[in-house]
Amino acid sequence: MKQKLEREMFLILVVSHLTKMYNNLRANDDVSFDVQPGEIAVLMGPNGAGKSTAIKCIAGLLRFQGNIEICGIPNKKTQARRCFGYVPELPAPFEMLTVEEHMEFTGRAYRVENWKPLSDRLLERMELSDKRGKLGKELSKGMQQKLSICCALLPSPKVVLLDEPLIGLDPHAIKELKTMLAELRAQGCALLVSTHMLDSVADFWDKALIMKNGKIAAVRQRKEIEATGENLEQLFFSITEGIPAEVQK
Repeated sequence: MKQKLEREMFLILVVSHLTKMYNNLRANDDVSFDVQPGEIAVLMGPNGAGKSTAIKCIAGLLRFQGNIEICGIPNKKTQARRCFGYVPELPAPFEMLTVEEHMEFTGRAYRVENWKPLSDRLLERMELSDKRGKLGKELSKGMQQKLSICCALLPSPKVVLLDEPLIGLDPHAIKELKTMLAELRAQGCALLVSTHMLDSVADFWDKALIMKNGKIAAVRQRKEIEATGENLEQLFFSITEGIPAEVQK
């Protein structure tokens, strides 16, 4: 019991027996996993596997059965919300706030001390410095996605949830985001990235969580996959479609 408690204290994100129903559809079916500090976990699966639903439940946007803790706190409590940043699949900026006002709103809402210098650095890295005065409704989808990333990272979260974060980004932003995620991992953040773009995450993942039909079908550490000679794509298709790795070669 003592070892279990020590392990749970060490973990930053713990999802236990998550079940989410939409009428008669079981979108998440008894899903359990964890993400440790300094770990990038990739949540993968075909369309309809339940990835986005799980992310939204963790972010506190949906009601669910089960238990989700962030930094040892139930995910819907205010203290937990201050611990994580969330990048949704579809960015939804405030139409009548400028880019600069989005950053100020986030900084003040999360009580980020001296938020302005960090805001400036994030906007510069995402190439939004010259868009400070643009309204949310005037931004392209790619710019909205960049702004969403900046807002999520401004509070220096301990857990970062990203739902298909690379869709709509230009090559520079993709490269910069990958660098930022690597930096966050080095700082001890726990990162959960939901994606079906396997090539985009092949070079920086630590743990693969593969979903199928609302369940976690497999959990693999990177070192386990490398030891077998498989790659992420081969693992994905062997789990989700039952295609052996030797047949894929």
